[in-house]
Amino acid sequence: MNTKEKILKYLSDKESVSGTDLSEFLGISRQAINKHLKKLIQAGKIVKTGVTKGAVYSIASPEHRVAPKKQWKKKYSLSGLEEDKVFNEAAIFLNLKKRLNKNTFSIFQYAFTEMVNNAIDHSKSRKCSIEVVIDQYEITFKVRDFGIGIFYSIFNKYNLVDEYAAIGELIKGKTTTMREKHTGEGIFFTSKLADVVFFRSHKTNLIFNNLIEDVLVEEKRFLNGSEVTFRVGRKSKKKLADVFSQYAPEEYNYEFNKTRVVVKLFKRDFISRSEAKRLLAGLEKFKEIVLDFKGVKSIGQGFADEIFRVFKNEYPHITIETENLSPSLKSIIDHVIDNNNIAGLTIS
Repeated sequence: MNTKEKILKYLSDKESVSGTDLSEFLGISRQAINKHLKKLIQAGKIVKTGVTKGAVYSIASPEHRVAPKKQWKKKYSLSGLEEDKVFNEAAIFLNLKKRLNKNTFSIFQYAFTEMVNNAIDHSKSRKCSIEVVIDQYEITFKVRDFGIGIFYSIFNKYNLVDEYAAIGELIKGKTTTMREKHTGEGIFFTSKLADVVFFRSHKTNLIFNNLIEDVLVEEKRFLNGSEVTFRVGRKSKKKLADVFSQYAPEEYNYEFNKTRVVVKLFKRDFISRSEAKRLLAGLEKFKEIVLDFKGVKSIGQGFADEIFRVFKNEYPHITIETENLSPSLKSIIDHVIDNNNIAGLTIS
Protein backbone atom coordinates (compact mmCIF):
# COMPACT_ATOMS: atom_id res chain seq x y z
CA MET A 1 0.00 0.00 0.00
CA ASN A 2 1.52 3.34 -1.05
CA THR A 3 1.37 6.56 0.99
CA LYS A 4 -1.67 7.99 -0.80
CA GLU A 5 -3.62 4.76 -0.26
CA LYS A 6 -2.67 4.80 3.45
CA ILE A 7 -3.91 8.40 3.75
CA LEU A 8 -7.23 7.52 2.12
CA LYS A 9 -7.70 4.47 4.33
CA TYR A 10 -6.91 6.48 7.47
CA LEU A 11 -9.32 9.25 6.44
CA SER A 12 -12.07 6.75 5.64
CA ASP A 13 -12.18 5.80 9.34
CA LYS A 14 -12.27 9.42 10.55
CA GLU A 15 -14.60 12.36 10.08
CA SER A 16 -11.65 14.72 9.57
CA VAL A 17 -7.98 14.87 10.55
CA SER A 18 -5.22 17.47 10.63
CA GLY A 19 -1.94 17.35 8.77
CA THR A 20 -0.19 16.78 12.10
CA ASP A 21 -2.38 13.74 12.78
CA LEU A 22 -1.43 12.25 9.42
CA SER A 23 2.25 13.05 9.90
CA GLU A 24 2.31 11.25 13.26
CA PHE A 25 0.31 8.30 11.94
CA LEU A 26 2.55 7.74 8.90
CA GLY A 27 5.82 8.74 10.56
CA ILE A 28 6.81 11.20 7.83
CA SER A 29 7.34 14.97 7.79
CA ARG A 30 4.59 17.55 7.36
CA GLN A 31 6.30 18.70 4.17
CA ALA A 32 6.09 15.17 2.72
CA ILE A 33 2.47 14.83 3.86
CA ASN A 34 1.53 18.12 2.21
CA LYS A 35 2.83 16.92 -1.17
CA HIS A 36 0.59 13.83 -1.02
CA LEU A 37 -2.40 15.83 0.25
CA LYS A 38 -2.04 18.34 -2.58
CA LYS A 39 -2.19 15.60 -5.22
CA LEU A 40 -5.20 13.95 -3.56
CA ILE A 41 -7.04 17.28 -3.40
CA GLN A 42 -6.22 17.98 -7.06
CA ALA A 43 -7.59 14.53 -7.92
CA GLY A 44 -10.81 15.34 -6.05
CA LYS A 45 -10.40 12.41 -3.62
CA ILE A 46 -10.17 14.49 -0.45
CA VAL A 47 -11.22 18.00 0.56
CA LYS A 48 -9.49 20.58 2.71
CA THR A 49 -11.38 22.76 5.18
CA GLY A 50 -9.78 25.76 6.87
CA VAL A 51 -6.36 27.30 6.36
CA THR A 52 -2.78 26.97 7.66
CA LYS A 53 -2.53 25.23 11.06
CA GLY A 54 -6.30 25.03 11.42
CA ALA A 55 -6.81 23.05 8.21
CA VAL A 56 -8.38 19.59 8.36
CA TYR A 57 -8.85 16.96 5.66
CA SER A 58 -11.64 14.53 4.92
CA ILE A 59 -12.80 12.12 2.23
CA ALA A 60 -14.54 13.97 -0.61
CA SER A 61 -18.29 13.52 -0.89
CA PRO A 62 -19.64 12.32 -4.28
CA GLU A 63 -20.20 15.87 -5.54
CA HIS A 64 -16.52 16.65 -4.95
CA ARG A 65 -15.11 13.54 -6.61
CA VAL A 66 -14.33 15.38 -9.86
CA ALA A 67 -11.16 17.47 -9.58
CA PRO A 68 -12.02 21.16 -9.00
CA LYS A 69 -10.33 22.57 -12.08
CA LYS A 70 -11.24 24.79 -14.99
CA GLN A 71 -9.96 24.25 -18.53
CA TRP A 72 -9.75 26.27 -21.75
CA LYS A 73 -8.48 24.71 -24.96
CA LYS A 74 -8.44 25.87 -28.56
CA LYS A 75 -6.75 25.26 -31.92
CA TYR A 76 -5.49 28.15 -34.01
CA SER A 77 -4.08 28.78 -37.45
CA LEU A 78 -0.72 30.47 -36.87
CA SER A 79 -0.99 32.68 -39.94
CA GLY A 80 -1.67 36.22 -38.70
CA LEU A 81 -2.23 35.07 -35.12
CA GLU A 82 -1.65 37.67 -32.38
CA GLU A 83 -0.49 36.23 -29.05
CA ASP A 84 -1.94 39.01 -26.87
CA LYS A 85 -5.42 38.42 -28.27
CA VAL A 86 -5.11 34.68 -27.56
CA PHE A 87 -4.08 35.43 -23.98
CA ASN A 88 -6.98 37.82 -23.46
CA GLU A 89 -9.40 35.20 -24.77
CA ALA A 90 -8.13 32.61 -22.29
CA ALA A 91 -7.88 35.11 -19.41
CA ILE A 92 -11.47 36.29 -19.84
CA PHE A 93 -12.87 32.77 -20.18
CA LEU A 94 -11.10 31.59 -17.01
CA ASN A 95 -11.42 34.90 -15.13
CA LEU A 96 -7.67 34.82 -14.43
CA LYS A 97 -7.44 38.31 -12.92
CA LYS A 98 -9.68 37.16 -10.10
CA ARG A 99 -8.30 33.61 -9.77
CA LEU A 100 -4.59 34.49 -9.74
CA ASN A 101 -2.66 36.83 -7.49
CA LYS A 102 -0.96 39.82 -9.11
CA ASN A 103 2.47 38.16 -9.27
CA THR A 104 1.20 35.00 -10.94
CA PHE A 105 -0.96 36.89 -13.43
CA SER A 106 2.05 38.93 -14.63
CA ILE A 107 4.29 35.86 -14.80
CA PHE A 108 1.68 33.80 -16.62
CA GLN A 109 0.90 36.54 -19.14
CA TYR A 110 4.59 37.02 -19.98
CA ALA A 111 5.38 33.31 -20.38
CA PHE A 112 2.16 32.52 -22.27
CA THR A 113 2.57 35.30 -24.82
CA GLU A 114 6.29 34.57 -25.32
CA MET A 115 5.70 30.88 -26.00
CA VAL A 116 2.75 31.49 -28.33
CA ASN A 117 4.85 34.08 -30.18
CA ASN A 118 7.66 31.52 -30.53
CA ALA A 119 5.23 29.13 -32.18
CA ILE A 120 4.03 31.88 -34.53
CA ASP A 121 7.49 33.07 -35.59
CA HIS A 122 9.75 30.01 -35.33
CA SER A 123 7.87 26.73 -35.60
CA LYS A 124 7.05 26.79 -39.34
CA SER A 125 3.85 25.05 -38.36
CA ARG A 126 0.49 25.86 -39.94
CA LYS A 127 -1.44 25.44 -36.72
CA CYS A 128 -1.08 25.03 -32.97
CA SER A 129 -3.10 23.79 -30.02
CA ILE A 130 -3.19 25.87 -26.82
CA GLU A 131 -4.54 24.73 -23.46
CA VAL A 132 -4.85 26.37 -20.03
CA VAL A 133 -5.83 24.44 -16.89
CA ILE A 134 -6.31 25.99 -13.45
CA ASP A 135 -6.99 24.10 -10.22
CA GLN A 136 -6.91 24.88 -6.51
CA TYR A 137 -3.12 25.20 -6.38
CA GLU A 138 -1.63 26.03 -9.77
CA ILE A 139 -2.17 27.13 -13.33
CA THR A 140 -0.71 25.39 -16.38
CA PHE A 141 -0.55 26.24 -20.05
CA LYS A 142 0.49 24.03 -22.93
CA VAL A 143 1.44 25.26 -26.41
CA ARG A 144 1.75 22.50 -29.02
CA ASP A 145 2.82 23.06 -32.62
CA PHE A 146 3.50 20.64 -35.48
CA GLY A 147 6.52 22.29 -37.09
CA ILE A 148 10.26 21.65 -37.35
CA GLY A 149 10.93 21.35 -33.62
CA ILE A 150 12.60 23.78 -31.23
CA PHE A 151 15.88 21.87 -30.87
CA TYR A 152 16.15 21.06 -34.57
CA SER A 153 15.63 24.73 -35.41
CA ILE A 154 18.64 25.79 -33.31
CA PHE A 155 20.72 22.80 -34.45
CA ASN A 156 20.09 23.68 -38.09
CA LYS A 157 20.64 27.44 -37.69
CA TYR A 158 23.97 27.13 -35.87
CA ASN A 159 25.31 24.00 -37.63
CA LEU A 160 25.61 22.06 -34.38
CA VAL A 161 26.65 18.41 -34.15
CA ASP A 162 23.16 17.22 -33.14
CA GLU A 163 19.89 18.35 -31.58
CA TYR A 164 21.18 17.58 -28.09
CA ALA A 165 23.82 20.28 -28.55
CA ALA A 166 21.00 22.76 -29.11
CA ILE A 167 19.92 22.33 -25.48
CA GLY A 168 23.08 23.98 -24.22
CA GLU A 169 22.68 26.90 -26.61
CA LEU A 170 19.04 27.34 -25.65
CA ILE A 171 19.66 27.73 -21.93
CA LYS A 172 22.30 30.43 -22.37
CA GLY A 173 19.77 32.97 -23.61
CA LYS A 174 20.20 35.36 -26.55
CA THR A 175 20.12 32.34 -28.90
CA THR A 176 17.52 32.92 -31.60
CA THR A 177 16.99 31.67 -35.12
CA MET A 178 15.43 34.99 -36.12
CA ARG A 179 17.75 37.77 -34.95
CA GLU A 180 15.87 40.46 -36.89
CA LYS A 181 12.74 39.81 -34.79
CA HIS A 182 13.89 38.31 -31.50
CA THR A 183 16.55 38.79 -28.83
CA GLY A 184 16.41 35.17 -27.66
CA GLU A 185 15.36 36.20 -24.15
CA GLY A 186 11.84 34.73 -24.10
CA ILE A 187 12.67 31.11 -23.39
CA PHE A 188 15.43 32.08 -20.94
CA PHE A 189 13.14 34.19 -18.76
CA THR A 190 10.23 31.77 -19.12
CA SER A 191 12.49 29.03 -17.73
CA LYS A 192 13.26 31.21 -14.68
CA LEU A 193 9.66 32.25 -13.99
CA ALA A 194 8.02 28.81 -13.94
CA ASP A 195 7.76 26.48 -11.01
CA VAL A 196 8.31 23.78 -13.63
CA VAL A 197 8.47 24.11 -17.41
CA PHE A 198 8.95 21.39 -20.05
CA PHE A 199 10.30 21.97 -23.57
CA ARG A 200 9.65 18.81 -25.55
CA SER A 201 10.47 18.12 -29.19
CA HIS A 202 11.32 14.97 -31.16
CA LYS A 203 12.95 12.61 -28.62
CA THR A 204 14.07 15.25 -26.13
CA ASN A 205 12.29 16.66 -23.08
CA LEU A 206 14.13 19.54 -21.38
CA ILE A 207 12.84 20.25 -17.86
CA PHE A 208 13.52 23.34 -15.75
CA ASN A 209 12.37 22.43 -12.23
CA ASN A 210 12.81 25.57 -10.15
CA LEU A 211 11.16 23.92 -7.14
CA ILE A 212 14.26 21.77 -6.72
CA GLU A 213 16.57 24.17 -8.57
CA ASP A 214 17.63 21.69 -11.23
CA VAL A 215 17.59 21.22 -14.99
CA LEU A 216 16.95 17.75 -16.39
CA VAL A 217 16.88 16.09 -19.79
CA GLU A 218 14.78 13.03 -20.62
CA GLU A 219 14.58 10.90 -23.73
CA LYS A 220 10.94 10.41 -24.74
CA ARG A 221 9.08 8.83 -27.62
CA PHE A 222 9.27 10.90 -30.82
CA LEU A 223 7.04 13.98 -30.84
CA ASN A 224 6.52 15.85 -34.08
CA GLY A 225 6.97 19.61 -33.63
CA SER A 226 7.30 21.17 -30.17
CA GLU A 227 5.33 21.24 -26.94
CA VAL A 228 5.87 23.69 -24.08
CA THR A 229 4.20 22.98 -20.74
CA PHE A 230 4.46 25.73 -18.11
CA ARG A 231 3.30 25.44 -14.48
CA VAL A 232 3.26 28.02 -11.68
CA GLY A 233 1.44 28.34 -8.36
CA ARG A 234 -1.69 30.49 -8.27
CA LYS A 235 -0.26 32.46 -5.34
CA SER A 236 3.36 32.71 -6.41
CA LYS A 237 5.60 34.99 -4.35
CA LYS A 238 7.97 35.37 -7.29
CA LYS A 239 7.84 38.76 -8.99
CA LEU A 240 8.37 39.32 -12.70
CA ALA A 241 10.39 42.48 -12.07
CA ASP A 242 12.70 40.70 -9.62
CA VAL A 243 13.56 37.98 -12.14
CA PHE A 244 14.24 40.57 -14.84
CA SER A 245 16.41 42.65 -12.53
CA GLN A 246 18.44 39.57 -11.51
CA TYR A 247 19.58 39.04 -15.10
CA ALA A 248 19.12 42.57 -16.45
CA PRO A 249 20.15 44.67 -13.41
CA GLU A 250 20.40 48.44 -13.06
CA GLU A 251 24.19 48.41 -13.41
CA TYR A 252 23.72 46.99 -16.92
CA ASN A 253 21.09 49.64 -17.77
CA TYR A 254 18.41 46.96 -17.38
CA GLU A 255 19.74 45.09 -20.43
CA PHE A 256 19.88 41.29 -20.45
CA ASN A 257 23.60 40.83 -19.78
CA LYS A 258 23.79 38.05 -17.20
CA THR A 259 23.30 34.34 -17.83
CA ARG A 260 23.56 31.06 -15.97
CA VAL A 261 24.98 28.05 -17.83
CA VAL A 262 24.23 24.55 -16.54
CA VAL A 263 27.49 22.93 -17.58
CA LYS A 264 26.31 19.32 -17.21
CA LEU A 265 23.88 19.76 -20.10
CA PHE A 266 26.80 19.97 -22.50
CA LYS A 267 28.67 16.95 -21.10
CA ARG A 268 29.54 15.33 -17.76
CA ASP A 269 33.26 15.08 -18.49
CA PHE A 270 35.24 17.86 -20.16
CA ILE A 271 38.82 17.47 -21.33
CA SER A 272 39.71 19.47 -24.40
CA ARG A 273 39.88 23.12 -25.42
CA SER A 274 37.40 22.47 -28.23
CA GLU A 275 34.82 21.38 -25.65
CA ALA A 276 35.43 24.61 -23.74
CA LYS A 277 35.01 26.66 -26.92
CA ARG A 278 31.66 25.00 -27.57
CA LEU A 279 30.55 25.78 -24.03
CA LEU A 280 31.65 29.41 -24.40
CA ALA A 281 30.09 29.99 -27.83
CA GLY A 282 27.91 33.08 -27.68
CA LEU A 283 28.78 33.94 -24.08
CA GLU A 284 30.85 36.94 -25.20
CA LYS A 285 27.48 38.71 -25.55
CA PHE A 286 27.12 38.82 -21.76
CA LYS A 287 28.81 40.87 -19.06
CA GLU A 288 28.33 38.32 -16.27
CA ILE A 289 28.41 34.53 -16.60
CA VAL A 290 27.57 31.99 -13.89
CA LEU A 291 28.85 28.49 -14.66
CA ASP A 292 26.99 25.86 -12.62
CA PHE A 293 29.13 22.70 -12.38
CA LYS A 294 26.57 20.62 -10.47
CA GLY A 295 26.75 17.04 -11.76
CA VAL A 296 30.02 17.51 -13.69
CA LYS A 297 32.43 14.68 -12.88
CA SER A 298 35.74 15.81 -14.35
CA ILE A 299 37.46 18.53 -16.34
CA GLY A 300 40.87 18.68 -17.99
CA GLN A 301 43.61 21.24 -17.67
CA GLY A 302 43.13 22.38 -21.27
CA PHE A 303 39.38 22.84 -20.76
CA ALA A 304 39.92 24.93 -17.63
CA ASP A 305 42.69 26.97 -19.24
CA GLU A 306 40.54 27.83 -22.25
CA ILE A 307 37.78 29.25 -20.06
CA PHE A 308 39.64 30.81 -17.16
CA ARG A 309 42.71 32.12 -18.97
CA VAL A 310 42.21 32.35 -22.76
CA PHE A 311 38.56 33.49 -22.73
CA LYS A 312 39.08 35.71 -19.69
CA ASN A 313 42.11 37.42 -21.28
CA GLU A 314 40.17 37.97 -24.50
CA TYR A 315 37.16 39.40 -22.67
CA PRO A 316 38.53 40.98 -19.46
CA HIS A 317 35.34 43.00 -18.93
CA ILE A 318 33.28 39.81 -18.44
CA THR A 319 32.83 38.54 -14.89
CA ILE A 320 32.86 34.76 -14.53
CA GLU A 321 31.43 33.05 -11.45
CA THR A 322 31.30 29.34 -10.69
CA GLU A 323 28.99 27.31 -8.48
CA ASN A 324 28.75 23.73 -7.19
CA LEU A 325 32.37 22.80 -7.84
CA SER A 326 33.59 19.56 -6.31
CA PRO A 327 36.98 19.87 -4.53
CA SER A 328 38.76 18.08 -7.37
CA LEU A 329 37.34 20.42 -10.04
CA LYS A 330 38.05 23.47 -7.90
CA SER A 331 41.71 22.49 -7.53
CA ILE A 332 42.16 22.36 -11.32
CA ILE A 333 40.53 25.76 -11.85
CA ASP A 334 42.41 27.28 -8.89
CA HIS A 335 45.66 26.07 -10.46
CA VAL A 336 44.88 27.90 -13.71
CA ILE A 337 43.86 31.08 -11.91
CA ASP A 338 46.82 31.10 -9.50
CA ASN A 339 49.35 30.52 -12.27
CA ASN A 340 47.99 33.39 -14.33
CA ASN A 341 46.91 35.84 -11.61
CA ILE A 342 43.49 36.31 -13.24
CA ALA A 343 41.06 38.91 -11.91
CA GLY A 344 37.27 39.02 -12.25
CA LEU A 345 36.65 35.41 -11.24
CA THR A 346 34.61 34.07 -8.34
CA ILE A 347 35.17 30.40 -7.60
CA SER A 348 32.81 28.75 -5.11
